[in-house]
Amino acid sequence: MTTHVLHDTDVLLRRSLRHIVRSPDTIITTAVTPIAMLLLFVYVFGSSIDVGTDSYVNYLLPGILLITVASGVAYTAFRVFTDVSGGVFERLQSMPIARPAFLWGHVLTSLVANLTSLVLVVLVALAMGFRTGAGLLAWFEVLGIMLLFTLALTWLAVIPGLTATSVDGVSGFSYPLIFLPFISSAFVPTDGMPGPVRWFAEHQPVTPIVNTIRHLFAGQPVGSEGMLALAWCVGLLLVAYALAMRTYRRKIT
Repeated sequence: MTTHVLHDTDVLLRRSLRHIVRSPDTIITTAVTPIAMLLLFVYVFGSSIDVGTDSYVNYLLPGILLITVASGVAYTAFRVFTDVSGGVFERLQSMPIARPAFLWGHVLTSLVANLTSLVLVVLVALAMGFRTGAGLLAWFEVLGIMLLFTLALTWLAVIPGLTATSVDGVSGFSYPLIFLPFISSAFVPTDGMPGPVRWFAEHQPVTPIVNTIRHLFAGQPVGSEGMLALAWCVGLLLVAYALAMRTYRRKIT
């Protein structure tokens, strides 16, 4: 990005972050759903689920982190939709502002907000007994995966934010993203699933991402699954970014 784009993105990022600071319930609400799932599955269902480890919270946390992001990007779509439907988008387009700055401001805001929510979820998990043998490098690798995953879903969220015609339409897009981890290894091993369900669970992006994070937290080698998780994150990011920018260009012409 050029200096002009960086400056304008910084201005719009500060604008969006001020809105979040003035309304911290956005981050709290984003974290409530995954924290509630964490409490429910650990304390209600955890004793009945055999995952082959001593601690179900250790097994469950990686999937809950992905659900946290899926919940958070729904607000990104809503914020983009609000700017578009409220006339802010048109007003910014009439100003000498670099055009990519509008989207990058929202995307970077999503990163900050989702990372904050993720920290809250991890703190709750620690209070519930989550323990990890991960070293500093493994934590950075988990952070890198989560950043790529958040960016991919955020750019995906931009599309309904630009195209939705109602609040219900823009809010509903995240439901499949939140539901997807349920058909994966996030909550239970895939071994006990029926044939077609197991095939889908093992060939969708959530399972290798969750398994990779789980291995990193356990201080175990990730093997080829780590490369598969990285490929899914990067591939989803590139496709989502291309589709979002194409939608944006159509919006401004």
